[in-house]
Amino acid sequence: MDAELQESFREFVDSRSSALLRTAVLLTGGDRHAAEDLLQNALIKAAGRWQRIDEPEAYVRQVLYRQQISRWRLKWRRRELSVAEPPESPPVPDATATAELRLVLRAALSRLTARQRTVLLLRYFEDLPEADVARLLGCSVGTVRSTTHRSLARLRTLAPELAALAPDTGPDQPPSRDYSPVEVRP
Repeated sequence: MDAELQESFREFVDSRSSALLRTAVLLTGGDRHAAEDLLQNALIKAAGRWQRIDEPEAYVRQVLYRQQISRWRLKWRRRELSVAEPPESPPVPDATATAELRLVLRAALSRLTARQRTVLLLRYFEDLPEADVARLLGCSVGTVRSTTHRSLARLRTLAPELAALAPDTGPDQPPSRDYSPVEVRP
């Protein structure tokens, strides 16, 4: 790989590795170590083909998905233990409240349709703009907006306790946009 290609690969890794790692963590069911290994293997494969890749992020995501599927298909998983004693962890203040919210969120997300979960994941977890989500899902921006709105409304009804996680809108902040349909009477 020449210097220019190597630099473009480094820039890609610097700019997109955190988002790709979040996706890998979700793919591995929250196992951060397995996610790091998954992402590292995907980046190694991408580095070998870097000059022929048109859309690097799409390529790396596809490799992540396929490698995770290959892991699922293995009949036997090897678990590694790299240390003799577990490391000490610092005390976490009121971890039960955080864990409860996480469980409530997970339960609420599981009651959404696959499309609703996907749109919310791409919009808020991956932090992609509506146009990119529409392009990835092969639909219009309006469909992404309406699906996002309906998904958030359903989450609010399924788990009203998640309102504590929503950012406050004070006098300094503009109100959030509401894309709900408005009834017009003549």
